[in-house]
Amino acid sequence: MIKWLMSIAGSPEWISWVILAAYQVVAIAVTIHVLLRQRNVRTALGWIGIAWFSPILGGFLYYAFGINRVARRAIKLERPGSARVRSPAIECLQSKRPNIGLLAEMGFEISGHPVIGGNRVCVLHGGDIAYPAMLSAIRGAKKSIALASYIFRNDEIGRAFIEALVEARSRGVEVCVLLDGIGSGYFHVGVLRRLRAGNISAERFLHTWLPWRMPFLNIRNHKKLLIVDGKTGFTGGMNIGSEYSGSRARGAPVADVHAQLDGPIVGQLMESFAQDWSFTTDQILDQEIWWPAILPAGSVCARGISSGPDVEINKLETLLGAVLAQARNRIRIVTPYFLPDQNLQFAIAQAGLRGVTIDIVIPEHSDLIFLDWAVRAHLRFFIGKSTTIYASKAPFDHAKLMTVDGEWALIGSSNWDPRSLRLNFEFDVECYDENVTATIDALIDEKIARSRGLDHKALLRVPKWMRLRDAAARLFLPYL
Repeated sequence: MIKWLMSIAGSPEWISWVILAAYQVVAIAVTIHVLLRQRNVRTALGWIGIAWFSPILGGFLYYAFGINRVARRAIKLERPGSARVRSPAIECLQSKRPNIGLLAEMGFEISGHPVIGGNRVCVLHGGDIAYPAMLSAIRGAKKSIALASYIFRNDEIGRAFIEALVEARSRGVEVCVLLDGIGSGYFHVGVLRRLRAGNISAERFLHTWLPWRMPFLNIRNHKKLLIVDGKTGFTGGMNIGSEYSGSRARGAPVADVHAQLDGPIVGQLMESFAQDWSFTTDQILDQEIWWPAILPAGSVCARGISSGPDVEINKLETLLGAVLAQARNRIRIVTPYFLPDQNLQFAIAQAGLRGVTIDIVIPEHSDLIFLDWAVRAHLRFFIGKSTTIYASKAPFDHAKLMTVDGEWALIGSSNWDPRSLRLNFEFDVECYDENVTATIDALIDEKIARSRGLDHKALLRVPKWMRLRDAAARLFLPYL
């Protein structure tokens, strides 16, 4: 084919042979790399097909999106705070059901982190509640502030955070801000300039202009972390922007949930931030201002789960699979994007066969129409199998929540989609506590109350061309 095209163009025959040879070398190189590195068989077959049937372009696409280079750097990073976190005894786990206790043990094997007792967890529903609490903590900071956000808008809410951070820096507080290299803007980042103008150490995660580092563009830091004085932390699904504040949103508002954490668990938030900061800047945050002794602040047992496309790959997916396997009575999931892979599909189906009640809440319309199409095609594998799907009405629900058996809850930045589970750096918190779980279950009840149930017949009633469109969108599931 290449030879024919070159002949049409009137080029010398030897050029055709050079191009053909280059195509074969690239395709063979991609094939060898895929066979040795790719874990998923379907993904491997897909990349090999692209390499052979898309001359030259297939090799470029694999170079740009198929190779994970982060592991080679991240595996060398130290965890400066891992030895500094003081963990009180976790007697609270002794009263849990056997399946919940087993889940805590399995989580340690998966994450390498223990469940830590002595924490206070306050669930913050919406930006109008979360942002004042976060700004108050920043304004009261005495020694250090670490903030990571996927999106940091240069709007009314964003400027309020910038002003509070700059004012804290003027008081002598050490401030480090990490923005994602894509989520907060690739070309024009006014927030970054304003932070640096305020003498704040602010950096962009995996931002590059170098062509040979462009594969990093498909990898994002999706974490939302705020750690103040090493003792108070905030995390969840909320970015920094006016759309998350119902009273200040200029366009369509976004519903979300964050959590304020006090106690030893904050050390795990700080460890996650320090890992990413080291990766980005080669600076190790090992000063005492980042790692104070943390006294118990409550009775909640909790654990932070960091995940990402490096040495932590598959950690969250493995944990979710373990949680689904250990559930005995009820599973509840809230996610803006619901595209679990076959492993999690199977785990959900198995839970349903055991008689577990499964409720899944997704937005009726998300902020990404292409994902909406793929999700609708994906739902046919869940509806009618002991699982109830609810579509929540506006505003767009961006929350990421999960509860099991009234004793375990998860809150954080991860969606139930391939990007969060395989490509993004994420941070979530497990809570082994009835009160926290009850609070989140009450939020889920509110969401279900303003949602409509979806059934298999309703999905089949849509025009066939729409079902074909949705099914075609679902083919891109590994890359959504």
